[in-house]
Amino acid sequence: MRSAVAEGQLYRDLAPDMKDRDRRLRVTQVRDGRADFVVGHDLRGPADRTTHASSARLRSAAFELVEDPADADPQYLALLATLTEVHHPGATPPDYARVALNVLRRLVPAGEVQCP
Repeated sequence: MRSAVAEGQLYRDLAPDMKDRDRRLRVTQVRDGRADFVVGHDLRGPADRTTHASSARLRSAAFELVEDPADADPQYLALLATLTEVHHPGATPPDYARVALNVLRRLVPAGEVQCP
């Protein structure tokens, strides 16, 4: 399963005409099935210009996720560690939900949970 597209992620464009350019795109906004980017690196093109692509295309083999800010978030890491502990062939959705809720209760004071 590919990661969900989110603001702040950095992708490498693997399209045949872009692969050797090492073009890298930072997601600035996700809306209506598409992502807006700023070009962060391009060996044969201007950096700092904007472009966009469909979110579905980003999750395909045409792009490689290089950096995801969530990977270093302490809440994400705590949740991942806890989910790993409960993960086994017989684990059920309620098992995962229960441990996730426990992590949230431990990390986020009551009444401060904010949905994206």
